[in-house]
Amino acid sequence: MRTLRLLLAVSLPVLVLAALTYGLLADAPQPTFDEALARAEAVAAPGFELAVLHEGALGPRLSRAVGPALSDRRVDLGELRGTPVVVNFWASWCDPCREEAPLLERTWQKAHDRGVLFVGLNQQDSLGDARRFLREFDTSYLNVRDPGNEVARRWGLVGLPETFFIDADGNVVAHILGAASAAELREGIEAALSGRPARVDRDGAGPAFKLEPAS
Repeated sequence: MRTLRLLLAVSLPVLVLAALTYGLLADAPQPTFDEALARAEAVAAPGFELAVLHEGALGPRLSRAVGPALSDRRVDLGELRGTPVVVNFWASWCDPCREEAPLLERTWQKAHDRGVLFVGLNQQDSLGDARRFLREFDTSYLNVRDPGNEVARRWGLVGLPETFFIDADGNVVAHILGAASAAELREGIEAALSGRPARVDRDGAGPAFKLEPAS
């Protein structure tokens, strides 16, 4: 019994210290994309694999580059390596998403000829509402769907819309929080094409919607 009490006396403080250390590490803020980009550092894009919501029209250049990867009607971000990608998180109930939708479509019409793939990532939305949104805005780029917000949380989203620019090596090189402007999209696309990280300067875009908890 004396031996047991001695072991407890020695091990208890160690266990408490370990628990406190774990708590501090778990609560410590993790670096964000914006913090890394402010230091001109690219960050590996978190992966996702989601079902295709809308195929869109890739055009000849992108059809050759990524068509085979989409043949199973699923988009695995890792399979798009080698192609610059713009990922836009959106939902039909998000007013800023509706505001930027026409601009995204116009920008996509120019970007795909340069080999840049746009991927809309619809989340926390009903399937019918998402499809109506795409028809309303004549969206012609690829879209996928996450019924919840698992992917958004993995990417550290704080609201909608958010847009990430990924270079051919699979690294996030620019990020826009809130509805994008034409100048911001151009800057992000150039970063994705060049592979050089850029901290996109905001120019008056409105605040983004906060995310709702996953149901």
